[in-house]
Amino acid sequence: MLTLFFAPDTCALATHAVLEEVGAAYALEHVDFAKNAQRGPEYLKINPKGRVPALVTPQGVLTETPAMLVFVAQLFPKAGLAPLDDPFAFAQVQSFNSYLCSTLHVAHAHRMRGHRWVDADDKAAIAAMQRKVPQSVGDCWAMVESHLIKGPWAMGDAFTICDPYLFTLAQWIEADGVDPARFPRVAEHRARMAERPAMKRALAAERD
Repeated sequence: MLTLFFAPDTCALATHAVLEEVGAAYALEHVDFAKNAQRGPEYLKINPKGRVPALVTPQGVLTETPAMLVFVAQLFPKAGLAPLDDPFAFAQVQSFNSYLCSTLHVAHAHRMRGHRWVDADDKAAIAAMQRKVPQSVGDCWAMVESHLIKGPWAMGDAFTICDPYLFTLAQWIEADGVDPARFPRVAEHRARMAERPAMKRALAAERD
């Protein structure tokens, strides 16, 4: 049995949707950010990083969305959510998700988590980071739009583990002060993903 520790409106949605796509048997555990549960002793025993998601497996705990997505794809190879038998194509999937994780998501986080990079008391520095977000996040989406999406899915004709992850981050475009009309391919992908039954189930479960 797998157990996904999640919070709504976080990148946990990507792994949640992939678990639904493959038909995995899993349990959900809500980490209540309103109660700062991600920093509580019980959750820190599971994920000392104090962040979600975390995926508890029979072999141990996994963190970091790209790793979790690959794990599920490898655990359910018949679902065909990653080109596991093609080293170059598989590396391209990893490259795509690594960009989302290490660049786009970090730029987004500057809007509300500036304390990770500068002193929390440095209001001017945090405000400067927040002002930069529409530009920095917009630049990331421009890269995705022009160079990364191969369409109609992230990697081309085949749906992969990149697609739920891309959709998850695309949910935050407007809140980051970016106009989605600038990125029609991203907007079309977001609309297409929103209609997938697995994504609908994951979103509904997280909003219960």
